[in-house]
Amino acid sequence: MSDINEMNVGPRWYVAHTYSGYENRVKANLERIIQNRNLQHLIFDIRVPVKKVIEKNGDVEKVETKIFPGYVLIKMIMNDESWHAVRNISGVIGFVGLGSRPTPLTEEEVEALNIEEKKIQLSYKVGDNVKICSGLFEGYTGVVQRISDDLKTVTVLIKRGRRDMPVELDTSAVRADTD
Repeated sequence: MSDINEMNVGPRWYVAHTYSGYENRVKANLERIIQNRNLQHLIFDIRVPVKKVIEKNGDVEKVETKIFPGYVLIKMIMNDESWHAVRNISGVIGFVGLGSRPTPLTEEEVEALNIEEKKIQLSYKVGDNVKICSGLFEGYTGVVQRISDDLKTVTVLIKRGRRDMPVELDTSAVRADTD
């Protein structure tokens, strides 16, 4: 059994180092290999991170530029079969990692790169009673007044003395009040 099979920890994001300018070609070839060899159960997603830049050369135009030239991000289960499929593609130099061992990206790196959207599901909606479970207003209850479009913040109307006070909180600091 090889070292690659021993490090299998489920689907993770890995970084493949490619020749500069070969990123899209590597992505296309890998997608074709996944289809031909039926590797959908091992390789799930391939990304070449790009950003849109406005260039002004007489005309204003939006151009996509690679954020990490020479690198392709691959979400895969690392084992001998998937490692060989990626490693043997023309244009791939190897995986990023110590020696010959590919190193997966950490959760913090994946979040910072914004390559994977987390599905946030809230157990409450606007108008529901909620309880604040952390922060300065921990223990208070209130009514949800507004939820942000990105589902990261919630505005809760808290009764404080004789008046209601709107407080903006992180959605993780609030839970549905079942009492």
